[in-house]
Formats: sequence, structure tokens, C-alpha cells
Amino acid sequence: MSGNGDAAATAEENSSKMRVIRVGTRKSQLARIQTDSVVATLKALYPGLQFEIIAMSTTGDKILDTALSKIGEKSLFTKELEHALERNEVDLVVHSLKDLPTVLPPGFTIGAICKRESPYDAVVFHPKFVGKTLETLPEKSVVGTSSLRRAAQLQRKFPHLEFKSIRGNLNTRLRKLDELQEFSAIILAAAGLQRMGWQNRVGQILHPEECMYAVGQGALGVEVRAKDQDILDLVGVLHDPETLLRCIAERAFLRHLEGGCSVPVAVHTAMKDGQLYLTGGVWSLNGADSMQETMQATIHVPAQHEDGPEDDPQLVGITARNIPRRAQLAAESLGISLATLLLNKGAKNILDVARQLNDAH
Repeated sequence: MSGNGDAAATAEENSSKMRVIRVGTRKSQLARIQTDSVVATLKALYPGLQFEIIAMSTTGDKILDTALSKIGEKSLFTKELEHALERNEVDLVVHSLKDLPTVLPPGFTIGAICKRESPYDAVVFHPKFVGKTLETLPEKSVVGTSSLRRAAQLQRKFPHLEFKSIRGNLNTRLRKLDELQEFSAIILAAAGLQRMGWQNRVGQILHPEECMYAVGQGALGVEVRAKDQDILDLVGVLHDPETLLRCIAERAFLRHLEGGCSVPVAVHTAMKDGQLYLTGGVWSLNGADSMQETMQATIHVPAQHEDGPEDDPQLVGITARNIPRRAQLAAESLGISLATLLLNKGAKNILDVARQLNDAH
């Protein structure tokens, strides 16, 4: 009997060895923390599976002396990870959703959008300015940000400040702030600081009237091969319905405007009483010209895991078969309608000029 028992144990051991899901991530500490949180959720849902995390450097991690908007590459933080997906070296990749272009390369899809953390931007002050706000910083104080979106909005709101590009991962940027005497403050995503456990460094949260956020900011996206049905089913349970619908609207808005990180485009969304509210704006590089509007649509936020039709194609790069198609289409339509309204009012001119100036510098 013990021989049979041993054989069964060996068979079970072999089968468990076979069921390894490989998860790709960037190498930065924040990327690892984000990936670990997604893997922990998947492990709890699928105790029979093993997960192996494979970390790699991306173009955006390697080019640290150039502003993101100048590099001219849409998939700065995703390309190497997508190559690994394509070569079947990993089964899924965890990204900050805001790093994922609104049009993904053929063969890939976002199979899950996890519940959003704070989408807002946060100000971290140099130790000598702790207790200040952007408003109360001294004249000509230099504020570091890697984002044209932040710089354009904040220059308009706080003309007494100067804004300068700062690159590197969160650890690097905080070190530059603390150790060099160059910056009085830097702007970072609040969600990243929360995930790193650095909430104590947050000196000010920027609300939408001061600085609207980037499309998808604060949410994590799980990218998979579009035809890998097993993995799509596996990660699909991670979709957070409200986050998904808000981010579909935001991504549709950006895609229809043909925005990217080379132009200042920002959004704010809220879901209340069956209404999805989307505010979107565009700015010139110095913030002098701007245009923003708000629209709303009635959207039923579904209970999770309602069955939708099986042949749903993706919307703005996202596949979510367990969320009713009607709600997703309504969110996409809201984003497109708002972008169309802004384009009809002259937003294209603001964006074209911003793009040309950015390319010229």
C-alpha cells in the first residue's frame, strides 16, 4: 500500500510542479510591491497554483537622463515585458495602468484592472520646507516632476514656482530631493507612496481643482496574451467593476484625443448613484492655454462575476468578460463623447502646439 501511496504523492508532486504561473514585473521596489500584492491575491484565490515572479528592466528604467515626454517611445515601461509575454517566458505582467498605452500591440490585452488606490498626486517637501504647501513655498522655488501634465496644471495654478524634470524610481527621486539642494519639493503619485509605506512623507495631496490626475493613475493592470483563455479566466476575477468602468472612460477619452505622455492631458472620474462623471482637460505646456469639460452617463455598476457574452472583443485594450458589455460600452462612449466635445472646441490646436514645442525642446 505504501508503494501506491508514494506513487500518488509523486504524481501529486509532479502535477503541482507543472502548475507554475510566471509573472513578469519591472525591477523597481514599487513594481515588485505591486506585483507581490497581485500575486498574493491570486494565491489566496488559487491555492493549488504556484507563482514565480520574474523581474526585468525596461527602456524607461534604463534611460534616466531624459524627460519621459522626450524619449518618443509609447511603451517605455512595457515593451520588454511584452516581449517576454510574446516569447512565452511569462504568463502575465503586472503594470501601473497609467504606463499602458491605450492601444496595445496586437496579441496582448489587459485581462484585469484591480481596485484603484488614491488616483491623486502628492507633494513631498524637502526637509527644510516640511509644513509648507505649494502655495506657501518661497518665490522661484524649484519643484521636480517627470510629468508634463503635472507641470502644465501647476504652473498655471502656482506661477511663483519653477518646475523642472526629475527622473528615476521613487527611491531615486526621494534621494535627489533630500540630498541635493536643487528641489524644494517633488510631485509623485499618492498611490505609489502608499504602496511603499511612505505616507509620512506626503506633505500635501493635490485635489482635482489643483491638479487632475493621469488616465488610469492609482490602478494596476494585468496584461496577458489575448488568446490565452486559461490565463484570462484566471486573472479576470481580479477586475474591480467600478475601477474598470472609470478607467475605460478615461482611456477612451485619451485615445480619442490621441494624447500620450508627450502632451498634458488629465482626468477626474467619479461614480455616484448610477452616474459616471468624467472631467477631462488639455493644457498647453506652460499651462497658459487650457480647456476642460465634464460629462456624465448613466451606468449600472454590476455585481462582480455577472456573465457577459463569450466573444467580447477588447475595449481600449481591456478584456472583461465578467462585466456586462453594456456598462463597458457606455463608459467608452462617455470618454469618446467628452473628447469629441473638447476637440470641437479647439483642443486639437492646444495639443498640436504642445506636441510641437515638446518635440522642439
